[in-house]
Amino acid sequence: MGVDWLRIGIELRQLLDDVRYQVEHASLPPDEIAVRLHHRLVAIHPFANGNGRHARLLADLLVVRLSQPRFTWGSRNLVDAGATRQAYIAALQAADARDYAPLLAFARS
Repeated sequence: MGVDWLRIGIELRQLLDDVRYQVEHASLPPDEIAVRLHHRLVAIHPFANGNGRHARLLADLLVVRLSQPRFTWGSRNLVDAGATRQAYIAALQAADARDYAPLLAFARS
């Protein structure tokens, strides 16, 4: 899972540059910028464990910085296997196919 470890630094730099551009040019709504950050960070998978938590934290920090309320991420524990985690994984998989609507909806659910 994730990119080759040799590319993690490069991919992170590209991600942060893209997010900076999107914020500076308001090329997407704030929620979408933050959710896309989350999705790409999970896909890069820089850590052995905790990638989802780390990506959700960064998305929350960004969306608050953009003057929006922080996300609720399903309002449940995502560590335990259950319906909420399954919905989260399904939303990430939809985003893999460039359909961000389920992940946007999940982030605000």
